[in-house]
Amino acid sequence: MKVVLKELTKIFPGRTKKAPEVVAVNKFDFEIPDGKLVGLLGPSGCGKSTTLYMICGLQKPSSGKIFFGDDDVTELSPENRGVGLVFQNYALYPHMTVKQNILFPLQNFKGADRLSKSEMLERAYNVAKLVQIDDLMDRKPSELSGGQQQRVAIARALVKMPRVLLLDEPLSNLDARLRLQTREEIKRIQRETGITTVFVTHDQEEAMSISDIIVVMKLGVVQQIDKPQTVYEDPVNLFVAKFLGTPPINVFEGYVSGGKLFIGEDRVLDVDGVEDQDVFVGIRPEGFIYDEKGPFHCALRNVEVMGRDVSIVSTNGASLNPIIRSIVDADNKIDVSAEKVSFTLKPHKVFIFNKETEERIRFGKSEQNSQTSSKED
Repeated sequence: MKVVLKELTKIFPGRTKKAPEVVAVNKFDFEIPDGKLVGLLGPSGCGKSTTLYMICGLQKPSSGKIFFGDDDVTELSPENRGVGLVFQNYALYPHMTVKQNILFPLQNFKGADRLSKSEMLERAYNVAKLVQIDDLMDRKPSELSGGQQQRVAIARALVKMPRVLLLDEPLSNLDARLRLQTREEIKRIQRETGITTVFVTHDQEEAMSISDIIVVMKLGVVQQIDKPQTVYEDPVNLFVAKFLGTPPINVFEGYVSGGKLFIGEDRVLDVDGVEDQDVFVGIRPEGFIYDEKGPFHCALRNVEVMGRDVSIVSTNGASLNPIIRSIVDADNKIDVSAEKVSFTLKPHKVFIFNKETEERIRFGKSEQNSQTSSKED
């Protein structure tokens, strides 16, 4: 089931007459393809959960339309939309067993949709097997781990055979190990069911690991929509570049003069075709090549050995980050007693941004080809 959002907008009134309105979501246009898992990603207050609640019907749009396939569901109540919603805090009924929690949505079906007891039980056990909790059906939520409770919540949403599955930060209450395990399970379940799924998170690693497409949002406005790796490798602005990536991107103040990119006094890269101007320069941690004769110089702080990789921690007067983290191959023999460290930069890991608008400034043929291929995809 494809989901189409047209000019979707949500405006909340100010708390007082003098307080300004809050535009939580601003003219969101997007078509979620049938059977795909889409991650809505952004910091707190960016409008991702509000978008999810408008899709499911818990929030009414101020303007715009929502379509499930060819059906306009904008004015439909949540129970008539055919959605399954999994909340951040699971929202299980504590006095009910796992089986009763899963059966509960089916018991509320009416008319022609109502199932017999045997049909309800069969469907409940089928989804329980899918999420691997069929041996826990007689337990109550208090007797389950956090990961098991999350699976019960997903089973309860799936048992209705929804047209669309909506997940609101479903992993934020789990510890790191369980988060990893559960997000793998969510991806498996989504692939096996083929249900169109919208996943809300502020964790970019989660979004990139399980989403087919990610939507990066800021202050209610969509910044970029694309495949996760494309967004990482080809950010459209400084916000997107900074939001995605672990360790985060290194950002510097720089300038372009005569087709050359400078960071401080170091001429670090050729950027043919870029006008002379002050810029922000983003360099991914893996964009550095350790080179004693390299053009980019930093003050060495520390060297951290991480198995096959080495993380060089340094500083530079033009850096907007407190420290610069450069990840290089462990085969490099680095003099840890040196005061300075030098690098050559990988051009495809270096991004230039307009200093006023923070929009991406492209340079070189490889970047132009990357932009063209992304549009064709």
